[in-house]
Amino acid sequence: MPKDPKFDGPSRRALLQAGAGLAGAMLPSALAFPALAVGEHAPIGTWPEGSKGGTVYIGASVPRTGTYAVQGEDELKGMQLAIEHINSGHPLMKAIAPKVNNGLLGKKVEILAADSAAKPNQAVQAQQTFINQNKIICMTGSTSSAVAVALNKFAQREKILYLAGISGSNDTTGKDCVRYGFRQNFYGETAANAIGPVLVKAYGKGKKAAFMTPDYTYGHTVTKSVNDYLTKNGGWTQVTNQVSPLGTQDFSQYLTNIANSGADVIVNVNWGRDAVLSVQQAKQFGLTPKMKMVIPYQIPFLAKEAGPELMEGVYAATDFWWTLEDKYPLAKMFVEAFEKKHGYKPEWGAENGYVSFAHWARMVSEAGSFYPPDVIKQYEKGETIPSLLGDVHYRPEDHQCVRPVVIVRGKAPKDMKNKEDFWEVLEVLPGEPLMQKPDAFGCKLGDYT
Repeated sequence: MPKDPKFDGPSRRALLQAGAGLAGAMLPSALAFPALAVGEHAPIGTWPEGSKGGTVYIGASVPRTGTYAVQGEDELKGMQLAIEHINSGHPLMKAIAPKVNNGLLGKKVEILAADSAAKPNQAVQAQQTFINQNKIICMTGSTSSAVAVALNKFAQREKILYLAGISGSNDTTGKDCVRYGFRQNFYGETAANAIGPVLVKAYGKGKKAAFMTPDYTYGHTVTKSVNDYLTKNGGWTQVTNQVSPLGTQDFSQYLTNIANSGADVIVNVNWGRDAVLSVQQAKQFGLTPKMKMVIPYQIPFLAKEAGPELMEGVYAATDFWWTLEDKYPLAKMFVEAFEKKHGYKPEWGAENGYVSFAHWARMVSEAGSFYPPDVIKQYEKGETIPSLLGDVHYRPEDHQCVRPVVIVRGKAPKDMKNKEDFWEVLEVLPGEPLMQKPDAFGCKLGDYT
């Protein structure tokens, strides 16, 4: 059997076989030591072939074209910075993963990128190519939760770890969870339970809400979580739910229905370019600011692309905002490193990409092995570990990171201190009280091997 890469020198198998031969001369054959060494494993996924050389590869399938392209590129930049920091032993990386030192277990790490266009089949095909050509040991990317769910299933089938990129659907670590998948970022249920009380306090009880929902798993689960909270705790009524396909350009038919609904508040769950266009067109239709706009799952670059005038006073829930550098030292290190490399402040997609791989590097280095079940079980210890926003941990039951959710409100242009100062941070809420019980959304992780 192949040698486990965490051992150097003579293989343990050879040493134990020699010991077994000596013991066989002294003991009855029934008591002789087995030839199979403790710690050896049968090949699984791309292990051990993928970690035999001097470089290990990660496959990233992110949207680089289409509706979510802007967010995909930002996400990829965060991932790439994390890999750069793993290979250089950067102080920020070592603060999160102390055993990382100029690579991972003596290997250089390289990330390979392909365009998913936010299409599940395209994302899976890209990863299959990376497996065939590069024997990748880990997969990442999504931005669309439909892609995240597809890659979850693919990861479980291929027995290769998958770190979700941006994914807001409850299903990613809910009914579509897998043993080989992990998610760092916040999601629909935590967003709803974080922003819900803020909306009820700001706008009062008994309001009428019009929802704008993209027609796939992210949209449907986020809308359900937000509507459930507001109905139960605020006495709000959903007067209409306008469901649109991903990539919609003209929202006029949906906005006309909202105009006729009598809504007080528009809860816009659209994402990426769809969010930008729907926000702009709502203003053009004269719906806002008469109707209040709410963004329950904040979109990187939304304020920049839609314009700060349209985001003024808008409440949103998010994973990270760069001004948190004033409160969290590791966030400051990240913002400075990212801005130095890319010339702009990182959005939360980049933060999620960076932290996901910093946590992965920690798990691999602590496990002392690239063998997938060893890495999975390291995550499943549920140990408290650093993030950019304080200590977090992963739940062993569903592989969801228990992490804070940030509530922000759009600043008026006159209050912006610089061209990227779009949001005021109102609260940083602890994650655990915002989360459902691990089995509430039907998570059953599946097998290790």
